[in-house]
Amino acid sequence: MIGRLNHVAIAVPDIAAAARLYRETLGAEVSEAVPQPEHGVTTVFITLPNTKIELLEPLGPDSPIAGFLERNPSGGIHHLCYEVADIRAARDRLMAQGARVLGDGEPKIGAHGRPVLFLHPKDFCGTLVELEEA
Repeated sequence: MIGRLNHVAIAVPDIAAAARLYRETLGAEVSEAVPQPEHGVTTVFITLPNTKIELLEPLGPDSPIAGFLERNPSGGIHHLCYEVADIRAARDRLMAQGARVLGDGEPKIGAHGRPVLFLHPKDFCGTLVELEEA
């Protein structure tokens, strides 16, 4: 059902400093920061030959990333994103097997302009999983 790893998301307290680290220290291709108000974050994507890294910085105190950074002030891995061919079919199959979809269960448009859903970390070995329709 799942396809390729689309990205690994890392929550960071300072997205400009984190982007500079990847660009200058690691020599990575780094995108511009893009506010995603509907998700409460600013994102930067780092392009790698086989996947991407997504840096996430909260857009205010109500952001889900703000709570994560309160518990992990230095930042850290927030979620893994896998591609699926049909997000609604994947959701229905997972829910039939007992997996919990976060929110209202309806896909939202993610940072790449494609439908996304998040799955409860307690159902996936303590890892928050994002599904993105490819």
